[in-house]
This record gives sequence, C-alpha cells and structure tokens, in this order.
Amino acid sequence: MSKANRGVYAASLTPVGPGGEPDGRKLADYCRWNLEQGLDGVAPLGTTGEGNSLPLSFRMELPGLFSDAGFKSSEVIFGTGSCAAGDAIAATKAAVDAGFFNVLVLPPFYFKNVSDEGLFAYYARLIEGVGTDRLRVYLYHFPQMSMTPISIGLIQRLKREFGPLIAGLKDSSGDFEGTLGFVRAADDIDVFPSNEGVLLEGLGKGCAGVISATTNASAALARATLSAGGGEAAALQETLTAVRVAISQYPLSAALKQIEAWRTGDDSWLPVFPPQVALTPEQKQQLKRDLEALEPASGILGRGRAAA
Repeated sequence: MSKANRGVYAASLTPVGPGGEPDGRKLADYCRWNLEQGLDGVAPLGTTGEGNSLPLSFRMELPGLFSDAGFKSSEVIFGTGSCAAGDAIAATKAAVDAGFFNVLVLPPFYFKNVSDEGLFAYYARLIEGVGTDRLRVYLYHFPQMSMTPISIGLIQRLKREFGPLIAGLKDSSGDFEGTLGFVRAADDIDVFPSNEGVLLEGLGKGCAGVISATTNASAALARATLSAGGGEAAALQETLTAVRVAISQYPLSAALKQIEAWRTGDDSWLPVFPPQVALTPEQKQQLKRDLEALEPASGILGRGRAAA
C-alpha cells in the first residue's frame, strides 16, 4: 500500500452544523473544492480542524462519508490521535475500514514529560491494535500545543520495529532547522513542515511538501507557486509567505472560517467549537485590511464574494 501523496495539503477546517454539531458532508464538499484548487491532499481532523474538540463518534463516521464522496486513499490523511490509545485505535480502524490507510497521530498529550519508552508503547499499541500492514502512520510533532515532542530517537526506534508502517511526520514546531534534522535522521520518512512559507526551500532540501492551516485559503496560490519556475516561482513564494504571515496573526481556525465565509457568502462557516471563539469585530476588520493589502497578487479575496 502506497503512502499518501507528497505535496501541498490543507489542514482542513471543520464546519459547524445548525445544532452545533460537526457537519461531515459539508466538510467533504469543502475538501473536494480545495483539491480542485490544486492541493495534493487534505488532512481533516487535525488541529486546524479542531479535531480534539470533536466527538469520537464523528471522527469514526467521517471516513465513511469521504469514501462515499469518492476520495482516494492517497489524497487524505485523517487525524486519529487521542490521549486514550483505545480511542486512537477506534478512530484509526474506522479510517482503515473505509479504505483510508494514512493517519496523522498526535502523541497522548495530557500527561507531560513522558518518556520515549512510554510514547513507543503508545504507538506500538495503536499499530498492533489496528492490526493491518496497510496502515501508514504519520507522527505529529507539535510540542507547543501537545507539550509532548517526538524525538529523532523515537522515530528511529519505531521505524526499526514497524518499517513502512511509520510513513512520515508532520512538524508543526515552526523550527525549520529541526524539520531538516528529521529529514536527515530518518530514512524513508516523508517530513511535512506546517508552514508553506518554506515550501520551495523545504522541497529543495528533502521535505515531502507541507501540511498547513493557511493553505485552506491559499490552495490555488500554492499550486501556482509549485508550477512556476525561476523568478516567477520566487515572487509567488514571497506572496504565499506573506499570506501565511498575515493570517497567522489571528486564531487560525476562526480566521480561516471567516475567510471561507467571505469567499462563499455563507456565514454558517463562522462558528468554531468551544473552547475557541470567533474573531472579534475588530479582528475581522483588521484581517480584511491585511488581506486586501496583498491583493491582487494573492487572489485570496478575489476568489469569490468578500463580504464586509
């Protein structure tokens, strides 16, 4: 079984339904739209998708909805990590049973200062509990949020024990030199930084692509950057980086849902799941000004209606 595609992914947003529940069908439609804009894949149920604010029942249901919608296994990486290994196994089995074998797995993040021995036991239990050689695990290194880092030594041990089942790593640390350390230290591991500001440089230094929150808004620009050459690519990368910087000044899920509401004219995109909150009126106005300053080069607001 092949790994997920290399290239540019969006850490997909999760829309909220009328009763405050996550809306899986709308999420699938949204992910299909983003692929049509040029993304190589989507990563639902991660941090930007507020995955750990969603019920396990929804996380187990969603892969079936993606299967019904015709997504390929190679273009979706589902977030299945949980503090409880049993919940992570259940979510991962649901993905595998629906035909999706690539999963992004946070370490168990409630207990702090855990040892590599404990983290190895967690991932080993997950892999053995799912019980299929088709599984491909992408480790999720996000120490600022999880307070539970993934070490090079842990990756190497897991790789020795489970071989191709340990397929990759998403590095959301923001430390690009650390990202390159992962690239150098682990053979046959697809390493994805979380910042498209290093897209071209990272690809040139062995990264597999990016898995980013802000490519929800800049999918078409990211594709254009990859497709261009020479000075045009450098100029597009500069704009892509500026978009990333602008949006990153705000709470990401709330800001990206605001941008999607502007794009579609659909304010039902605005709610976020507790404990997050929507942008304040002041934040909304400043975000609009920040993005307008990047037009028309970015095309972020020019893709559709940008309501005031």
